[in-house]
Amino acid sequence: MNKPEIIKLPKIADVRGNLSFFETTKHIPFEIKRSYWIYDVPGGETRGGHAYKENCEFVVALSGSFDVVLDNGNGGKETFSLNRSYYGLYIPRLYWRQMCNFSTNALALVVASTEYDENDYLRNYDDFCSYAKDTKI
Repeated sequence: MNKPEIIKLPKIADVRGNLSFFETTKHIPFEIKRSYWIYDVPGGETRGGHAYKENCEFVVALSGSFDVVLDNGNGGKETFSLNRSYYGLYIPRLYWRQMCNFSTNALALVVASTEYDENDYLRNYDDFCSYAKDTKI
């Protein structure tokens, strides 16, 4: 999968409360090597502002809502609104990402295809555009 995609996750409805889940390579297209979550984001703040050379991610709004703005470096931008815990956004490598418009008490779960590696980050947008243009996916 080389393009961002919203993936619908299993949802088991129950009067006592619903349950959703995902499994490595069954629901998301990579093996999970790392997970982290983003929470207590002050109003008006933006998270992200970087791309990865190799890492892919899957993002779920476990609570509340937020937008994920993706940019392929070639003029293609797309905004995904995440607000249901049974939908997640797959983000392939080489997409500049920003998360914004966090609702009160929003909780974002992110799982990643690689362990943390500072050298995998592209933190300057112009450098990202040059790298993306020179790199074949």
